[in-house]
Amino acid sequence: MIPETPLPTELQRSAIVIDTHADTPQRFVDEQFDFAGPLGGGHLNLESIHQGGLSAEFFSIWAEPKRYEGQYARRTLELIDSVQRQVSRHADQMALVTSSQGIEEAYRSHKFAALMGIEGGHSIENSLALLRQYFALGVRYMTLTWSNSNDWADSSGDIDDPSVPHAPEGLTKFGEEVVLEMNRLGMMVDISHVSDPTFYRTLAVSHAPPIASHSGARSLCDHPRNMTDDMLRAVAEFDRSGSRGGVVQVNFFSGFVSQDYCDAWKALRPEVDRVVAETQERARAEGREFSAADGERLRRRYMDRIPRPPLSQLVDQIDHVAQVAGVDHVGLGSDFDGVTGQLPEGLDSAADLPKIARALLERDYSADDCRKILGGNLLRVFREVETVSTAGRDGVHSL
Repeated sequence: MIPETPLPTELQRSAIVIDTHADTPQRFVDEQFDFAGPLGGGHLNLESIHQGGLSAEFFSIWAEPKRYEGQYARRTLELIDSVQRQVSRHADQMALVTSSQGIEEAYRSHKFAALMGIEGGHSIENSLALLRQYFALGVRYMTLTWSNSNDWADSSGDIDDPSVPHAPEGLTKFGEEVVLEMNRLGMMVDISHVSDPTFYRTLAVSHAPPIASHSGARSLCDHPRNMTDDMLRAVAEFDRSGSRGGVVQVNFFSGFVSQDYCDAWKALRPEVDRVVAETQERARAEGREFSAADGERLRRRYMDRIPRPPLSQLVDQIDHVAQVAGVDHVGLGSDFDGVTGQLPEGLDSAADLPKIARALLERDYSADDCRKILGGNLLRVFREVETVSTAGRDGVHSL
């Protein structure tokens, strides 16, 4: 029996629901996707966010490292511009937000809060000046790496590749400067995608609590993108500058949720990569463009061969992080519009988010704890990051 608490739809309305990772900007740029239009195979649009009670989304600004090599800043700026243009086009329903207070104000105004986070530190092209300019344009978190290591931080995606140079401690001295400059600016430091050494070095350097914008629990699904229980506890126990700890936003991608799906994905991936490369080469030889979206659609056809795990396994991930790190240190980081394969059963778009709240209630989570998981925890960390920034500008670091 569900306890005497608000029903999920009421709970969604009474909670500020925040998702920290959606790759929809690529659709804005590459597919001329309009946020007010139909989903068209995606996970996120205005209709689905209203149906699902989603209050705020951090849109991912991701420059694919091979395709845009030498053009990282240009691609990054195009994606930032695409978010700004969507907000301008739908200003009656959306607001561009750059602060924790802005999220709350948008919620009270019944507007959808659009925020931005850069995925992959290669976007700053080894320039603190570019980092500062991205912040000025509204970016409020940066994932230190994507699946590729950069010149100053190591990724979990290529940590075992001997051809890729790695920093002895995961971060170079310049990488430490990047983290500290993010602290000074008030930009959240995102440790999703980083290698384990980079994770621990970042926590030792940062004055502000970290976020993992879209990660899972490695003990439930053994993938290097996920976090060990020791890492989950380290995020929660971060107490520098008097912090109450960071937050791990759970990724919805089935390959990071389910061990069975992860194993099947790993077995299928070499064939998929070969077919994508051959198709791309054929398109190039014929003088045709082969876009990132074309590659994703081709991969999706292969990934659809793998049975989707039940939604309960995603809730297992959320529950595990809550049990290990504490209920104050877990949230939602969907990876909507960015996952190559499928989401768990019954989770097809943002409209299905209330199913997560319902499942948590059925597991005896209180309504207050659900509100924390749905967005309250992220909001608290965001405020702490802003406070550290203000203290840093005053020459001290304390909350």
